Amino acid sequence: MKKYIKSGIALVIVIGILVYGLSAFPVHAEPNSKVHNIETYIEEQQKLSQIPGISLVVVEKGQTVYQQGFGYANLETKQPVTAETQFEIGSTTKAFTGLAVLQLEKEGMLNRTDDVQTYIPWFKLNYKGKPQTITINQLLYHTSGIAFQSIVHIPESNEENALELTVRTLVGQELNREPGSSMEYATINYDVLGLIIEKVTKKPYDQYIKQEILEPIGMNDSLVGRHQAQSAEAAAGYRLGFMQAQAYEAPIYRGNIPAGYLISSTNDIAKWMNFQLGRGSGRGINRQIVQLSHIPDSSVEPFDKDSYYASGWVIHKKRDKIYILHEGANPNYTSYIILQPEEQVGVAVLSNMNTSYTTAIGLGVLDLWEGNDVNIQHTDMVQVLDKILTLVCIVLGCCSALFIVFIVSIIRNLAKKERLWNPLNVRRRISLLLHTITAAAVTGCIIILPPIFMGGLSWSFVKVWAPTTVSVSLYCAFIAISLYYLYAILLSFTHKTA
Repeated sequence: MKKYIKSGIALVIVIGILVYGLSAFPVHAEPNSKVHNIETYIEEQQKLSQIPGISLVVVEKGQTVYQQGFGYANLETKQPVTAETQFEIGSTTKAFTGLAVLQLEKEGMLNRTDDVQTYIPWFKLNYKGKPQTITINQLLYHTSGIAFQSIVHIPESNEENALELTVRTLVGQELNREPGSSMEYATINYDVLGLIIEKVTKKPYDQYIKQEILEPIGMNDSLVGRHQAQSAEAAAGYRLGFMQAQAYEAPIYRGNIPAGYLISSTNDIAKWMNFQLGRGSGRGINRQIVQLSHIPDSSVEPFDKDSYYASGWVIHKKRDKIYILHEGANPNYTSYIILQPEEQVGVAVLSNMNTSYTTAIGLGVLDLWEGNDVNIQHTDMVQVLDKILTLVCIVLGCCSALFIVFIVSIIRNLAKKERLWNPLNVRRRISLLLHTITAAAVTGCIIILPPIFMGGLSWSFVKVWAPTTVSVSLYCAFIAISLYYLYAILLSFTHKTA
């Protein structure tokens, strides 16, 4: 009998060790060939994109069937990405705000057809000089008429009133189109919704979302904004610069949290996706409003082929299937979530760099999971821009060095009396005038480039969102122009001795 008891105890211990050991590794429930193809694909894309860290999760029929981290949450400390690593999720935050609005409507605290001024009396906007009525629905669907370029006015702030400060930047701005006429994506629409949530609930937005959305779903490790307590699991943020990932601490936009600054991990996002697919817990949240949040606004033309906007989600039809998706981008993080309700599948990709490769990776993983070939030949325009500007910086650096050599040569010759100062004659006056016009014209073009070629975006906005090479090339250009003009002045006011 003792022999059997000892054998039984040993068996229990072995099983316990095996269970613990298996739970310590990422979930790999699918056949190894599928997992191998996904991991090979991501490793290839990570190398091409130079993303420091990627966290991936796949859910199916209520279960997390694949989850893995790739690369580093922090390049300096070599901290690996895990399922607990936290990332800013960008505009995929909008679905949380949209769900909160629908929940408040279900509770009778607002109506989506209400005029925004019902809750924010000073929210008065004009189109072609005429006052307009904007509804909550139009904010949800990005049909308010607010321009995309309104993002440049969102203030850097970590103050408690940052959300209201952000919404007040709209006052005085002209609408880009008549409300309800067509869709134009403007991130600040969801900041206005966030302020409405505060007015209705008498609670700060972050507190309401944490208590009424995240906690009921079980997303206990997610944060609503960077001002909340940071954990050791937070990934460092990066952006491209000189063709490699550069650590970057972006400004704090606390007033933009409802549109893009929820912080989460793939552990929590898996719960969110299962909840969206009708699985998992959601204590106190009515299931009907989840389905309602997936209904697109078909009263306007699609903003892209077979793509309409719902309440924080894009609804897209492909291969006779409906996909629910959204991408998110912050200055130093990106995310992508895509759901296929019919097959109860969801894929989420979180990364700690601003790059469109995150979206491409998510689409590719879903293709592989569905048994399709990946036919995505992706080009990241940020990466292209960075490569071009890296070359521009090299050229400008060489030009600056050349001008310095010329300037030093003139100064040396002046010291040796091999060049002499002389007053300007007519020919030299004309020459200096042409140099002045050239330097001023080039400087002016650099200053006004964003409004003309970047859709009205300002240099301050570009400096935050673009690769570091943008700022460096700008400074290099000004240095090169200054040196060129100094050289022109020295040439104009001096001459060689006979």
